[in-house]
Amino acid sequence: MTTYLQAVNDVLVRLREAEVSTVSETSYSALIGKFVNDAKRQVEDAYEWNVLGTTVTITTTSGTYSYSMTGAGQKFRVQDAINSTSKISLVNIPFTTMNRYLNFGTPSNSIPMYYTFDGVDSNYDTKVTLFPIPDGVYSIPFSLIIPQAVLSSDSTVIGVPAELIVQSAYARALVERGEDGGLSSSEAYQLYKSMLSDYIATEATRYPEFGTFEAI
Repeated sequence: MTTYLQAVNDVLVRLREAEVSTVSETSYSALIGKFVNDAKRQVEDAYEWNVLGTTVTITTTSGTYSYSMTGAGQKFRVQDAINSTSKISLVNIPFTTMNRYLNFGTPSNSIPMYYTFDGVDSNYDTKVTLFPIPDGVYSIPFSLIIPQAVLSSDSTVIGVPAELIVQSAYARALVERGEDGGLSSSEAYQLYKSMLSDYIATEATRYPEFGTFEAI
């Protein structure tokens, strides 16, 4: 397991810079911290990493069709959505279709079978609309891929493979400072992409539904 501080120091060592005791110790270490967060976001976006998987379960109440996805935020990917009470899969439909279901005629109250995302709540968590409008209590688990929060504490453990983040952050740092006799920024970035492909290929052997990715 690699912490935020350890990742920053790993990048600093590759740059032949002194290690720090906290990410904010110097203006340069703070900059490397920014690169580490940028790299983390890029790696997270590249694949459906199992370590980022979580389940947000909505428990319905009769007559209520809009619910908050508490803890999901806004940048997540849906792996699956089911009505575990009724043992059925939920279907994601367009907002316009849901809008017509709810506003053309009298909406039906029954077992929820469809969903769409619609806005955010006061905590900036995404809200989901269900249809038919629930006529009772149903358990609706959403299997999601949710990115880790921005790294800020030195001791925060990085979820996705830290080696990828360090290599990507290193390439970004080389671009910022210019060539200095070591790897060029393009060489470092190509190495990062190769490492990313290898890590994803390994993870994909366990999760065949996520067999493709786009290196960015």
